[in-house]
Amino acid sequence: MMSSTLNKLLQEMPKAELHIHIEGSLQPERIFALAERNHLTLAYPSIDALRAAYAFTDLQSFLDIYYAGASVLLTEQDFYDMTTDYLEAALADNVRHTEIFFDPQTHTARGVAMATVINGIHNACLALADKISAKLILCFLRHLSEEDAFATLEAALPYRDKFIGVGLDSSEVGNPPEKFSRVFARCRELGLHIVAHAGEEGPPAYIHTALDDLQVERIDHGVRCLEDAALTARLAQQQIPLTVCPLSNLKLRVVQDMRQHNLRTLLEKGLLVTINSDDPAYFGGYLHANFSAVFDALQMDSSHAQQLAKNSFQAAFLPDDVKARYLAEVDAFFAAQAA
Repeated sequence: MMSSTLNKLLQEMPKAELHIHIEGSLQPERIFALAERNHLTLAYPSIDALRAAYAFTDLQSFLDIYYAGASVLLTEQDFYDMTTDYLEAALADNVRHTEIFFDPQTHTARGVAMATVINGIHNACLALADKISAKLILCFLRHLSEEDAFATLEAALPYRDKFIGVGLDSSEVGNPPEKFSRVFARCRELGLHIVAHAGEEGPPAYIHTALDDLQVERIDHGVRCLEDAALTARLAQQQIPLTVCPLSNLKLRVVQDMRQHNLRTLLEKGLLVTINSDDPAYFGGYLHANFSAVFDALQMDSSHAQQLAKNSFQAAFLPDDVKARYLAEVDAFFAAQAA
C-alpha cells in the first residue's frame, strides 16, 4: 500500500497534463444540468443510472456513451462551463500547464458552429489563465473520412490563433494513421504541432506510421510499443513522448489489472513517458487519481514521481525558457521535500 506521504507528494508536485479530452471530462452531474438548461431528454433517468452505464468492455463501447454525453453541449456557455469544471479539477491536482484535446466534428455534425465550440473552450482557459496555463489541440475523428478532416480544418482556420496543434482520436482499429497523411501534411505547412493516438488498441505498426507518415511530435498512449523492440529503441533514442493514461488502459481492458501495466518498464527503458487522465469523467479520476493508482500498483517511489513530473513539462509544447522554469520548479519542490 502506498504511503500517505507519497500520495500527498503526487498530488502537490507541479505537473503538466498533455492527454485530456475535454468532452471526456463531462461529469454526469454537468450532463444533467446542461440537459435541463437546453431542454433535452436523456436516455438515463438519473445521474446514478448514467454513472452505472460507465461499464466499458472496449474502446468502442466507451465511445458510444461518450458521444451520447457530448450531445448536451449546444451553446458557448455549455463549452465554457465544461472546460471550467476540468480546469478547476486540474488546479486541485496542481496541474500548472495543460494541453486540451477537443473534437469539433462531434459537435459540428449536430449543427453546433465551430465558433461556439472553440470560443467556449478558449474563453474558459482565458478566464483562469492567471492560475493555470492551457492550450488547445484540435483532434480529427479517425472513424470519419480524411475529406471530413480537411473540411473541419478549413472551418477551424479562422480561429487558428486559439489552438496550437492537431491530433487524431476515436476508434483506432481499422483506422490507421496513414489514412490522414494529406491533412496532416497540410497541418504541418500551417505550423501546427502534430500528435496522434497510436498503439493503444491498435498495433505497434500504427506507432510507426504515426511517426513516419504523419511526422508526429508525440504519441498519445503508445503502450503497445514494447511488442516491437526496434520501435521501443527508436522511441527511447529520439525521446518521442508517450502520453500514457493508466486508468483509461484499465477501464478499456488494454490491461486487465493495474499491476500488469507497463509504465514502469517504459520508464526503465528510457522512454519519455508522461501520465495523463484521458477521459476522467468516464475512467475513474483526474490526474492525481491516475498517478495514485499506478504508483500503488507498481510500487513506484518519489524518484519516479520527480522523473514523471519533469517528463510532463519536457514533453509539453512550451517555449524553452518557460519549460526550463517549470523544470526548475519541479526540482525545487522535490529538494524541499527531501529537506
